[in-house]
Amino acid sequence: MFLKSLLVSLAVPPFGFVTLAFAALLLPRRHLRLRRTLVGVSVAGLILLGMPVFADRLLDALEADIPTLPAGTLPAGTLPAGTPPPGAIVVLGAEIRRTSSNPPVVVGRLSLERLATAARLQRQTGLPVMISGGALQPDLPSIADVMADSMRDDFLVPVKWREGRSRTTWENAQYSAEILRQEGISSVYVVTHSWHMRRAILSFRGTGIAVVPAPTPPDRRDGAILDDFLPRASTWNVSYFALHEWIGNVWYALF
Repeated sequence: MFLKSLLVSLAVPPFGFVTLAFAALLLPRRHLRLRRTLVGVSVAGLILLGMPVFADRLLDALEADIPTLPAGTLPAGTLPAGTPPPGAIVVLGAEIRRTSSNPPVVVGRLSLERLATAARLQRQTGLPVMISGGALQPDLPSIADVMADSMRDDFLVPVKWREGRSRTTWENAQYSAEILRQEGISSVYVVTHSWHMRRAILSFRGTGIAVVPAPTPPDRRDGAILDDFLPRASTWNVSYFALHEWIGNVWYALF
């Protein structure tokens, strides 16, 4: 798992451009023109991915045509003919973080946003909740456990199932589907971020579980202003999320 994370960090932009620049500097001196070209591409890529106007467009494209359902609603045609309405709410895990107080591990911002969306949906529908997400490090609890505790303590919503084996979106879907099928459930609401929903839907493909998207509300991005063309270090994180999703979507669609 660590090796995979390392390779992804080194390859996926923005840091991928830093890797490219270092690789260019290792080329023999006789390839001076190629070295300069690759370094120039790296610098230009870092500047471009640091611009909010560019990063926002990457996210907009991911979120296009993803329905944002009012809690408790199910438009006609959402599910295949003959499929029963959702019998559960599945929340895909995001990130957790360590603290220097008690509890020592808490939910991160992305996880908190997903829990808030799921809590609203659960109060509207009364459906049981599953949270999916395994332990990313041996000394940490599973994401499902940390998020389920937060759902119970912070949102006063019980969690019926905790799927704590998965480490990827694909495994989220596969392992959650195993539990759901045993419970006789064949369709669910899936809660995750709008920009992550396409990959989530692809991951449930072939599991026998029909998915109704229930994403967190997407950020509203009005017309660009002049400041959006100024590179910011914080925007690299947005670009990384977006590019990681685009790569994941292509990979999941192919395989």
